[in-house]
Amino acid sequence: MLVRAFIPAHITAFFVPVFHDDPLRAGSLGAGVNLSKGTTVFASIETGTLERHIHVAFNGEPVKKDKAVITYSVADELVPEDFLGEVEIWQYFDFPNGHGFGNSAGGALGTALALSYAFGGTWLKAARVAHRHEVLNRGGLGDVVAQLAGGIELRIKAGGPGYGVVDNLFFEDYKVLVVPLGRLSTREVLDGDVVKVIEREGREALEKLLREPSPERMMVLAREFAEKTGLLSGELLELARELDKVISTPSSMIMLGRGLFALLREGEVKNAITLLSDLNLPYDVTGIHEGRPKVGRWVS
Repeated sequence: MLVRAFIPAHITAFFVPVFHDDPLRAGSLGAGVNLSKGTTVFASIETGTLERHIHVAFNGEPVKKDKAVITYSVADELVPEDFLGEVEIWQYFDFPNGHGFGNSAGGALGTALALSYAFGGTWLKAARVAHRHEVLNRGGLGDVVAQLAGGIELRIKAGGPGYGVVDNLFFEDYKVLVVPLGRLSTREVLDGDVVKVIEREGREALEKLLREPSPERMMVLAREFAEKTGLLSGELLELARELDKVISTPSSMIMLGRGLFALLREGEVKNAITLLSDLNLPYDVTGIHEGRPKVGRWVS
């Protein structure tokens, strides 16, 4: 059997980390956007061997357990212990790892959904497994519940699937511009002194957005959050200011990655691309993924 799952990439606009001894009650508050590109997971299940084997590959390259702890942990929990056969999990990422696109959660959730589809389970149980291993292995806090919701999402109560509460903004036909320039360690940021500032500014941004909910307001608040926390600074801030000259709503920093994102109206795409091309910078323009991730049997 071959099962395919697609999980949208997720960009966090602003956030408040919420820690808890129970990983299902840990999570984050905040807002973000799900993209029409993301992580595609194929799970191949074949019986007929004398032992239970699980293999994982990223973008076609096999990876060992120490380089894919979250995915192996999810698979080990969801592949029945008495299963005799080969389980191969192939993950393909549209965006680079470590750049703030929720790839870790995408791989975990895609693996959980694909294996639950194959071996039996429910969306909620699968998503909880993915979230729990994300938290335990410090891959992230809020991406799984955000990716389940789709669209432009608001995390208004922290926690994993079944515990957290996620709402959605109404939006027009926006395109999402992303400028991925480098990696930023979520772990290092959350372990640093900036966390208290993030908590204060993130809660204030969420309160303001709930009073005036719109994509445009979210981008204004995201930019304020990025600058007030000091996460957006230096050359990246200068680039954001240049980009703002050719679009109608502010750009902001991808949380957490060294990069920018912006919501573009149709007539703004060309000017933004021209600017970034002239600066010889990488970019992509995608749609917004609405609704749940996709999962089902794959017939090539």
